[in-house]
Amino acid sequence: MKFPGRRKLKHYFPVSQPKPILPSIDVQPDKDTYIVGLDETIVDVVANVSEQFLTQFKIQKGLSNLVDANTASAIYGELAAQECISDHFAGGTIGNTIHNYSVLADDKSVLLGVMSANITLGSPAYHYICHTSSKVDMNHLQGVAGDIGRGITLITPDGERTFAIAPGDMDELDAQHIPENIIAGSAALVTCAYPLRHQGKPIKQAMLAALEYAHQHQVPTVLTLGTQHLVEENKDELLSLIKRHVNVLAMNELEAEALTGLSDPLQAANQILEYVDIVLLTAGQDGMYLCGHTDDKVKRETSNPIKSGSLADFNRWEFSRPMLRSACHNPIKVFSHIDPYMGGPEKIRNTNGAGDAALSALLHDISANHYHKESLPNSSKHVAPFLAYSSFAQICKYANRVSYEILVQNAPRLSRGLPEREDSLEEAYWER
Repeated sequence: MKFPGRRKLKHYFPVSQPKPILPSIDVQPDKDTYIVGLDETIVDVVANVSEQFLTQFKIQKGLSNLVDANTASAIYGELAAQECISDHFAGGTIGNTIHNYSVLADDKSVLLGVMSANITLGSPAYHYICHTSSKVDMNHLQGVAGDIGRGITLITPDGERTFAIAPGDMDELDAQHIPENIIAGSAALVTCAYPLRHQGKPIKQAMLAALEYAHQHQVPTVLTLGTQHLVEENKDELLSLIKRHVNVLAMNELEAEALTGLSDPLQAANQILEYVDIVLLTAGQDGMYLCGHTDDKVKRETSNPIKSGSLADFNRWEFSRPMLRSACHNPIKVFSHIDPYMGGPEKIRNTNGAGDAALSALLHDISANHYHKESLPNSSKHVAPFLAYSSFAQICKYANRVSYEILVQNAPRLSRGLPEREDSLEEAYWER
């Protein structure tokens, strides 16, 4: 387990000592620290095409077009024959998140979903596995006869993006393939709201079963909201699910407004904290908010400049560490905000996956706390039942930095961890 950021010597423990046995590739619930993610497995294909190509396959330009498996195969075959494909990316918001987590933590995670039982060279399943960290344990995936999902992005000469979505068998995950013991031993379970769209598909019941197992075993549950339209269409069901099962809710400002009716991110987060313990809210060029609860007895005041917005002095206690509201004797709400790292990149190459990257940083800190508590339960870091290792402000910085790494590249997933020393920080920072 790599720990995020610099750590004070008094909290150090020997994570680099050699272990007496060779590490297992498979997750061992009684020995390993890991997170579990449940997702619709999908591969993103990017191709440059002509207007005629769209006409040939009766694809409406500029829209997201659902296509059947045969049409998707025909499109893909034609793209391959014309050598139009520029990139393959393993996709899925949770797949991105747990891949990034394993890259950052240099440690294990578990992916729950489906995978083609027979994988051939060049197939969607082949590209998915090629672009996923070897630290992600895929041994609990459910084998299916067909393909996993394909999201084909077709870019015409005028720069317009058109999408052809072929779900394949990505929604065929059933509840019998959800391993209770793997979830029970995890540091967190993370999933997304997308399965709620599929009332007649097994994946919805599989997701609910996973959340129920996590609830029974007191494992922190993390949910991402997906898209604004999904939230609007499933608002009542989402709110019911959130109130019943979710500890950490991640979203952007549009999804937050769809859920609460409030356009101001702070006000939206404040309302959502009535239902959950932590809110991670990305707000584009306005930066990022991390909000949650801590106990009044262990609150810590910030040394950063005090900020006011729709809530006065909202970041006063941002040096506090997150806690479950139910674990607080006298809970108080804590809000932290950070502007884009270094003002944001000069050129944003890609926004797909930036929110997933931010969430992976938060999950890294939650699992680091779990690992540290298992290793040193009597450390002063655990005088209260904290949910994360770092303060709201520190996690906000870390999540913001990881998100930046996605914005400056083309792929939605990290290809490497963060540098050990940041060129943007003064040398004195590393000497302290």
